[in-house]
Amino acid sequence: MKFSLDNKTAIITGGGSGIGKAICKTFAEMGAIVHILDMDKDAGNQAATEITQQNGKAFFYTCDVSKYSEVETIIKEIHARHDKIDILINNAGIGFVGNIENTEEEDLDRLYNVNVKGVFNCSKAVIPFFKEKNKGVIINMASIASTVGIVDRFAYSMTKGAVLTMTYSIAKDYLASNIRCNCISPARVHTAFVDGFIKKNYPGREKETFENLSKTQPIGRMGKPNEIASLALYLCSDEAAFVTGTDFPIDGGFIKLNT
Repeated sequence: MKFSLDNKTAIITGGGSGIGKAICKTFAEMGAIVHILDMDKDAGNQAATEITQQNGKAFFYTCDVSKYSEVETIIKEIHARHDKIDILINNAGIGFVGNIENTEEEDLDRLYNVNVKGVFNCSKAVIPFFKEKNKGVIINMASIASTVGIVDRFAYSMTKGAVLTMTYSIAKDYLASNIRCNCISPARVHTAFVDGFIKKNYPGREKETFENLSKTQPIGRMGKPNEIASLALYLCSDEAAFVTGTDFPIDGGFIKLNT
């Protein structure tokens, strides 16, 4: 079966909700043993329960990806359980609205710790196990903000630019170890986070705001988590064995057509 992940061990950070949860469910459906790392214990357990109820295999770990000691302990535990790790999805991330003037030092540090250091920590912990087997796949969740300017997204854009360039570095450094590393750059994706953001910042104007935000993509709508998950599935499958060191925008035409 094309795009099968049968019996592959996959680690997905931020897998309790949104895009991460969609990736977990898609991978489990295609036969992967899914390991969910998330700070939200309830959401992570719920995601794992939903997968197992559908006859998939999933395990949840409460993890702060900004802390290397936590990450390393959990990844070693996963490796001990299966004697291998095949896939790492660095999906955990947080956002922030603001330009440089209204971004405080603590805001910058908070975004750096999760969005940049989290990718560093998880990749650093997993690569030795990939090298052991001379095979592995890393997918980093970047953003259109990695390559184009977005109004009032100074700190977020900084972190996602770093994710993009870390992707290129890892891909190049580990070619000889048969470790592939790519990143996915979504535009706006409709998740519960988006609904909460609109409700908080535009009370009474939710429908109008949702429509306006949807139209910022030339295709006329937001992306769906399952669409991002399907791209991740391809990039982690054996069918993508010739693909590494590449950024994949999935943006409804935002980067190229939004002129």
